Amino acid sequence: MTTFVDRVELHVAAGNGGHGCASVHREKFKPLGGPDGGNGGRGGDVILTVDQSVTTLLDYHHSPHRKATNGKPGEGGNRFGKDGQDLVLPVPDGTVVLDKAGNVLADLIGHGTSYVAAQGGRGGLGNAALASARRKAPGFALLGEPGDVREVVLELKTVADVALVGYPSAGKSSLISVLSAAKPKIADYPFTTLVPNLGVVTAGSTVYTIADVPGLIPGASQGKGLGLEFLRHVERCSVLVHVLDTATLESDRDPASDLDLIEEELRQYGGLDNRPRIVVLNKVDVPDGKELAELVRPDLEARGYRVFEVSAVAHMGLKELSFALGDLVAQSRAAKPKEEATRIVIRPKAVDDTGFTVTREADGLFRVRGEKPERWVRQTDFTNDEAVGYLADRLNRLGVEEELMKAGARSGDGVAIGPEENAVVFDWEPSVMAGAEMLGRRGEDHRLEEARPAAQRRRDRQAERDDAQREFDDFEPF
Repeated sequence: MTTFVDRVELHVAAGNGGHGCASVHREKFKPLGGPDGGNGGRGGDVILTVDQSVTTLLDYHHSPHRKATNGKPGEGGNRFGKDGQDLVLPVPDGTVVLDKAGNVLADLIGHGTSYVAAQGGRGGLGNAALASARRKAPGFALLGEPGDVREVVLELKTVADVALVGYPSAGKSSLISVLSAAKPKIADYPFTTLVPNLGVVTAGSTVYTIADVPGLIPGASQGKGLGLEFLRHVERCSVLVHVLDTATLESDRDPASDLDLIEEELRQYGGLDNRPRIVVLNKVDVPDGKELAELVRPDLEARGYRVFEVSAVAHMGLKELSFALGDLVAQSRAAKPKEEATRIVIRPKAVDDTGFTVTREADGLFRVRGEKPERWVRQTDFTNDEAVGYLADRLNRLGVEEELMKAGARSGDGVAIGPEENAVVFDWEPSVMAGAEMLGRRGEDHRLEEARPAAQRRRDRQAERDDAQREFDDFEPF
């Protein structure tokens, strides 16, 4: 059964925003007390967060579909809907987030580093929030926005200081087991190591991590064997260690040729030329292995490699190797630039930036694209004439109608707002008013302007008394 997964496709869906509420306050002797509809709650986000206790993407391999909760709708009495709960997905340190096209979206390194993979939709405004001096009693509310739905690829790249590379059964697992407290599976057949193993090594005052990468063979960089699946785990290391088998039973192999073939695979994979190399001649406890190591060592040193003769079984040469690796890791850490505090960059929009575009397509359709127009369309209830009129007002104030005229639009032309796959298309009528506005300005309820019955009766009686008084004053006796 698979226990280690370092690449998955994850389908994430953020929560939808709750709808706003259209409500009018009512109580005894006050049947029309004004709008009191609350706003809808925000939909929950889907957030990827680095957790040091997580070492594999296995959970997402078995359950690749994840969704956050939706926001609750608003209610009357100015009660706001509850926000949806964010869905936090723990991922291993060193996880890279990519889109389906292979573009890097985020590189998550360090405990607590997070990335919002899907943004929750904002909640719709209730009619209480939409009320104003001109629009005293809106008979509509805004809908909640849908949350993002995305497909992302998660790739795990092991975060280690030292990487052990070499042919299968070269002794990498044995070496990491004696250098650290790691307990990898060890056997004498090829491809014993099927997953990267990590160990922590202490060399003096330097503590570093060492990774045992599954065996590489010729053609690994093109997908042969297991190499392509695990070469990515070498990318983050500071030091490369070539573990060469000096006691191989294959007659067509020797340490020098093994080194050349592995270096060629690393070169084809790319991005590893600047890593310092160390060569480890392993299994020198075997008599033939010792002789072969002494034979090839001068040639390898002539190429510029530092060479160490070790035996993982007999624990020979391990201390010198451990301190040499610690020195290289310390040098690499010292050479890295110091981390600076994150700078807040403010990029104000240009003064002439309208925030939307109007283009005329080949079929004569005018398409409007922009964050605000598309969001407003998503939040509009098209079954409510007053809401449609409110949308028309907003678009007009934004300048959409003016830009359509400049682009050559005429009455009756088709206008689409949004992308092709999810657009709202309508026949354009300049300065058209919705039916609900024929009785007055959009969002006004003339019933609120009328006096209450009791007050009206008092006014009527007072008017009768005033008329009677005027008649008495105008009366002239004979």
